[in-house]
Amino acid sequence: MWDNTTITMLLEGTRDTLYMTLVSTFFGYVLGLPLGILLAVTDKEGIHPNAVVYKVLDVLTNIFRSIPFLILLILVIPLTKLIVGQSYGSSATIVPLVIAAAPFIARMVESSLKEVEPGVLEAAVSMGAGTPTIIWKVLLAEARTSLLVGVTIAVGTILGYSAMAGTVGGGGLGDIAIRYGYYRYQTDIMIITIVILVVLVQILQGLGMMLSRKLDKRKA
Repeated sequence: MWDNTTITMLLEGTRDTLYMTLVSTFFGYVLGLPLGILLAVTDKEGIHPNAVVYKVLDVLTNIFRSIPFLILLILVIPLTKLIVGQSYGSSATIVPLVIAAAPFIARMVESSLKEVEPGVLEAAVSMGAGTPTIIWKVLLAEARTSLLVGVTIAVGTILGYSAMAGTVGGGGLGDIAIRYGYYRYQTDIMIITIVILVVLVQILQGLGMMLSRKLDKRKA
């Protein structure tokens, strides 16, 4: 059972899972970070309150966050085909992963930025700092530890989503678990894929928490 072919398959599945997770996290932040900043800035207690902008972004974020990932995966198949050229495989799964991750990341970013002490913002405004300076040097700088903790949470969540994508041929460890562990009743492969997924989450989150602690010490 545990021949070179099986081991190679598991190694490739691990590689594909990491590829999907890390690339999706990166592009999720490309979309989610600006969205989170806009939510924090235009909130009624933000530096530029704007009820209309905030409400629109808030509703859109809540709508996309409310769609179960498996349904979203099927819903965006036409978009996935347009971008990637196919609807299955590791690269294709990145599209729905990014769409699912972006609003989740935006909420975490918004929450982290709202934790910044109001006094720090007031001091920056009183010194005549512009909006880009306040966002970059005050909000993001002061919230960097919380933001990094958010990254570790996002990575774990996206990794779990990538495993769910295996039910529709998304590739990676989830696909292996479904094809061999479920359809072929090979329980040993199912168990080893679960173990690998748990280990990956622990390693990635451990690295993130270690970095956040270092930032805390540097900040202190």
